[in-house]
Amino acid sequence: MSEEDRIGFRLWAAAEPDLIAVIDAEDTPITYGELFAEVNRISHGFRELHGLTEGDTVACVMNNSVGMVALYLAAMQSGLYLVTINYHLTRHEIEYILADSGAGLVVCSTRAEEAVVAAAAGVPVAVDGEPQHGALPWESLTRGMSASSPIETPAGSLMMYTSGTTGRPKGVRRPLSGATADEGARTYLWLFSEFGMARSAFGSWLVSAPLYHSANITPAMGALHAGGTLVLMRGWTPEGFLRRVEERQVTGTSMVPTHFHRLLQLPTEIRDRASIDSLEYVIHGAAPCPLEVKQRIMEWFGPVVYEYYGSTEVGTTIARPDEWLTHPGTVGRVASISTLKILDNDGNEVPTGESGIVYMRQGDDTVKYHNDPDKTAASRRDGLLTVWDIGHVDEDGFLYITGRASEMILVGGVNVYPAEIESALLSHPLVADAGVVARLDADLGEVPVAHVALLPEVTDVDEALVDLRAHLSERLAAAKRPHAYVVHDQLPRDPNGKLYKARLRDALEVG
Repeated sequence: MSEEDRIGFRLWAAAEPDLIAVIDAEDTPITYGELFAEVNRISHGFRELHGLTEGDTVACVMNNSVGMVALYLAAMQSGLYLVTINYHLTRHEIEYILADSGAGLVVCSTRAEEAVVAAAAGVPVAVDGEPQHGALPWESLTRGMSASSPIETPAGSLMMYTSGTTGRPKGVRRPLSGATADEGARTYLWLFSEFGMARSAFGSWLVSAPLYHSANITPAMGALHAGGTLVLMRGWTPEGFLRRVEERQVTGTSMVPTHFHRLLQLPTEIRDRASIDSLEYVIHGAAPCPLEVKQRIMEWFGPVVYEYYGSTEVGTTIARPDEWLTHPGTVGRVASISTLKILDNDGNEVPTGESGIVYMRQGDDTVKYHNDPDKTAASRRDGLLTVWDIGHVDEDGFLYITGRASEMILVGGVNVYPAEIESALLSHPLVADAGVVARLDADLGEVPVAHVALLPEVTDVDEALVDLRAHLSERLAAAKRPHAYVVHDQLPRDPNGKLYKARLRDALEVG
C-alpha cells in the first residue's frame, strides 16, 4: 500500500512502527509501534478486565497526554462511546455527566483524581499517574494484556456534552457506524481534504488546546490517521506557543480566536522576532472570530489560516484563506457533505442576505441529544438541526454568523447580538478581552452590559472607558452600545477560549 493510500493510525503503526507518533510536553518521543502496543493493551483491558462491550461508554477527565491519546484510540477500535470531560469542572458537574452518560469506566489525570473519585458513585476510576485519592493505577487498564491487535475492531464514537448554556449539558450521541476502526479512520480526513491538505501538513502537528474539546481532538487524531506527529505542550501561553512552533518546526495546528487575540497582544518586538515560517495550516473554529483579529493574524501568519464553522451536533462550512480575504467575516461555504438552510421562526427558508436561524446536517447524520428526545425534536426541522445560531448567506453562498438566538438582547424592540458588540470592543487597542451580556431595564426591557479586561499598561481606567465609549459610538448604533461597563483583570474562560457568561451576569457594574 502506498503512503497516499495509507489512512489510519493502525495501518501506519503496522507499516512504519519506528515513525514518531507523539512528542510529549517533556519532549519524550513515542513511536507508532509503542503507542499501538499500548492502545491494544487498553482495548483488551476494556473487555477482559472491565467487562466493557460494544456500545458501552468510557469517560475520561484528562489533560493532554500520551495516555489520553492512547485511551481515545483504544475506544475508537473497541466500539465504545468516549465521553471527554473538561477537567476544570467541579465534582458535582462531573457526577452529573458520568451518571447521564452511563459510563462504565472513568480514566482521569492526577489533577482531577480527587474530584473524579468523589463523583464516580461506584464506577471504577483509573488514574494516569500515581494514585493519591483511591483511584486504580493505570495498569488496571493494561495488566497482563496482549500488545497485539484485537481480532475484532469495531469503530467507536465520541460522545460530547454541550456547554449547557441553558440548563444542564446534554450528550450528543450518534449511532455507531458499524464500520471497522480502519474504515472509520477515513472519516477523520474529509475536513482536511476539503482544505486541500497533504500529509506534509501533519509532519509536526501542535496540540496546544485541550483535547477534551472536539474541535481539538478530532484534527489531532486526524493527524495520526494521516501518519503525522503530534507535538504536545504543557498549558498555553502566547510565548510558549511561539517557542514550541520554532523548536519543533510546527507545520500545522488547531487554534481558537482567543489564542489569536492573546498572540496579537504581545509586544511588537516579540512578534517580529518569532519564527513561524514552518506553519502551513492553522485551522480555527469553535468560536466566532472578530473581523479585525482575523485580519491581523492573517497579516502576521500569512495565508495559512483556515476556518470552519460547525458544532458537535451539526454540519460544517469551510473558509479557505483566499475565500475569507475576498469575503471578510465569513465562516465559509457549506462543505461537500453538509446541507445548510437559513430558516425563519416558522421554518420557512429566508431570501438570500436575510438573517434567520442556521440549520445544517452532516451527510445523512441522525445525531440526537442523549436522554433528551424533547430537545432533539425542538432542534430539528425536516431532518436538519440547529444550535440556534443566527446568520445569513450572501449571493456567493458564503455564511455569516451574527449571533446566537439564546443570547439575543431585545433592546426596546431591537434585536441586538452580543457577538457584534464584542467584535467592536476587541477592535480597540487597549482591550485585552471582552464579553457582553444582557441586563434587565425598566424602560427598554433589556440592555447590553460590556465586560472587559484592559491591557496591563492601562493606568487610568476611567479615561480608557471614555475612549472606549467614543470608539464604539463610531461603530455601533445607539441600541447596540453598552449601557454599563464592568472591568476585570481577566475574564472567566476555559482553556479552549469559551467564555463563562453566567459568571459575568453576577459581576458588579462600574457605570
